[in-house]
Amino acid sequence: MFKKIKKHIRLKLSVLYENRIGAFFFKQSGFCPCCEQDVLFVARNSWLRDHFKCSNCGCIPRERALMQTIKNYYPNWSELFIHESSPGKRGHSVLLQAKAKHYVETQFFPEASLGSYVNGVRHEDLEQQTFDDEAFDLVVTSDVMEHIYEPKKAFQEIYRTLKPGGAHIFSVPIINKHKKTQRWATKNPDGSPEFLFEPEWHGNPVDKKGSPVTFHWGYDIKDFIETHTGADCEIVYIDDLKYGIRAEYIEIIVMKKPL
Repeated sequence: MFKKIKKHIRLKLSVLYENRIGAFFFKQSGFCPCCEQDVLFVARNSWLRDHFKCSNCGCIPRERALMQTIKNYYPNWSELFIHESSPGKRGHSVLLQAKAKHYVETQFFPEASLGSYVNGVRHEDLEQQTFDDEAFDLVVTSDVMEHIYEPKKAFQEIYRTLKPGGAHIFSVPIINKHKKTQRWATKNPDGSPEFLFEPEWHGNPVDKKGSPVTFHWGYDIKDFIETHTGADCEIVYIDDLKYGIRAEYIEIIVMKKPL
């Protein structure tokens, strides 16, 4: 028993030393799909998903995986009509904004009218969009779909706005690797979250309090999307150090509207 306790303490101290004191260090040279430069990818924390960063643009693995998937499936992406919901200020979003000729950014501003503009940015609710049918070749979201209260409506609306042959390409943490998707929160009448389990919040580019986690998705997200939209859906997993793509929860989903 005493040996087990000592082993547990050593393990805890090892994790503390690695993550808090900075003993962990990993670097890899390669090409960044987001800033399109030869760079070093460097991590000083073992949680690579948030800490394995490009030395030039600061992007992280899921952003590189998302951009590389866009390039693999739609090499002419810069010519396409693209809607990105809730983009950040780094990674694939910066490249899309800079080089996509027909790029539209939207954010969710709860107090604004649908389709209106707040500080020059269009307000859209993914569950009830004001865009025309078949408006876009690509819809891009990065860690957004785990914050949607009614994903059936959101996926159907995204599907409606896609042109035939177009796709929603997105990252979402597939937390439930070995079990079905779980709803994590519902919405109260005042718009606040009613958590069904331990409250979880993620960062939000336009709201300091963050966004509540509403779903823990499993691999059955593919079946969910296909059932409710008619799209062809594929889960893409990239592990490729030459692009700095290695981390936890970096699956990319391609939801394609048939021609």
